[in-house]
Amino acid sequence: MRVLVYGAGVIGSYLTHVLKRGGNDVTVLARGNRAEELEKGGLVIRHYFQRKTTVDRIRVIRTLDTDDNYDLIFVVMKYTDFSAVLPILANNKSQNIVIIGNNTNAHDMQDYLNEHSDIPKNIAFGFQTSAGSRENGRIVCIRGGGGQMVLGGLEDPIPFKADLDQVFSKTKYKLIYHEYIDAWLKNHIVPIIALNFVTVIHERQMKKIARDDKLLRQMIAAMDEGFRVLEALGYPLTPAAQASLIRKRPALMRLIMKIYHILPISRLVDGSIGEIVALSRVFHLWKEQTRIPTPNWDALEVRFNAKLS
Repeated sequence: MRVLVYGAGVIGSYLTHVLKRGGNDVTVLARGNRAEELEKGGLVIRHYFQRKTTVDRIRVIRTLDTDDNYDLIFVVMKYTDFSAVLPILANNKSQNIVIIGNNTNAHDMQDYLNEHSDIPKNIAFGFQTSAGSRENGRIVCIRGGGGQMVLGGLEDPIPFKADLDQVFSKTKYKLIYHEYIDAWLKNHIVPIIALNFVTVIHERQMKKIARDDKLLRQMIAAMDEGFRVLEALGYPLTPAAQASLIRKRPALMRLIMKIYHILPISRLVDGSIGEIVALSRVFHLWKEQTRIPTPNWDALEVRFNAKLS
């Protein structure tokens, strides 16, 4: 199948690798230095747990023109970059689009594409459960197995599900279809924001975070508060096991967080401060709507903002 991966960061690069190795006709859209790296040296990925490095030769484009037609477009970028990409997608003739990444306003994005496109768009949203960083022209990818993505449509089942199944059919990559992807994405940002608050507070000194028991307790309590805000807004807690672990087994969750921050992989996970700031602003609006008390969240947010000022 003819596939475009729009974005060549950590997540988009691994997705491109999977699709290419799955026998698809894959193009990646990249710009600037990243486009030059891909053209000169190929897509180089160091698979951290698998202890191997792969190199794929990939077709690279820098712009998506109106008449460029792909069977599937995977848009993989930071939350703060989506708004600039939506008009380009609306003007393009490709119909099947998967928007991947942290996302608080999937409905608004879908509405924009439907209102500004001359042809009907089929849109799904998802999140690839892998992480990593960029270093010296290559990607360091942290994942389990062949990788996986949680995805779904907002109102109805994804109309191009058969195409998605086909494009990954010759890979070990796992697709997990979720009937309420908007709620899943909103639930996901609660621990993501809280974790990044703590990372910035201790200036990415991961072992210092592991030793700060008081801060870890506060972070876990803040996550619980975040889930209470979502419940007040009418969103189910999904995956339910995540919220249950945080609420019912805080000591175990604290131990998991201690171990994570001790391990070297915690230092290899890149985080965009700009993205976290934008996500936390949206979450602040949700808190104002619900008036749910969030003392632990608020305290972390104050310390996070103080570090950025």
